[in-house]
Amino acid sequence: MNGDPQPIGASARRALEKELAELRAERKADAATLQDTNETGDRADQADELRRLAVIGRLDDRITEITLRLRQADDAGPPSTDEVGMGSTVTVRFSDGTVGAVEIGEVGEPLDPTMVTYDSPMGCALLGHRAGDSVSYKTPGGESAVTIVSLGETGAAGEG
Repeated sequence: MNGDPQPIGASARRALEKELAELRAERKADAATLQDTNETGDRADQADELRRLAVIGRLDDRITEITLRLRQADDAGPPSTDEVGMGSTVTVRFSDGTVGAVEIGEVGEPLDPTMVTYDSPMGCALLGHRAGDSVSYKTPGGESAVTIVSLGETGAAGEG
C-alpha cells in the first residue's frame, strides 16, 4: 500500500470496528485491575502492575492504529470502480466457470470467504486491473486464474 489514505470495504470496516470495540472493552477491564499507585506492595505486586501497564500500552497503540485507519478510510472516500484497489468489491469468474464476489481488504472476519487481503496471491494479482482482465496467481494447489467480471457493489460470493 502507498502512503495515501486507502478506502476500506464494508467487511473490513466491520472487522476493524468489531476489533476496536473488543480492544476498548479489554482495556477497560485491564485498567480496572490497576492498583492505586500510592499503595505499596511487594516486588511481585509491582511486577504484575508493570505487566498490566505494558498490556494496556499495547492495547492503546492498537486502538490508536485502528481509529486512525478508519478515519483515513473515511477521508479516502469510496473505492474506485475503474480499477481494483483497496476496498474494491470485485466479481470474478473462476476457471471452472463459477462466479463470485470478493472484497479486497487488509483484514477480515475469520472464515469470511468474500474477503481477499491485498497481500494474498489473489489480492496481489487483482490490484490495478480492470473489468475484462484475466489474472493468474499461485496457490498451494498450483496456478489459478480468474477473469474480472465487474467492480463495485455486487451480490454475495458464490453466485453464478
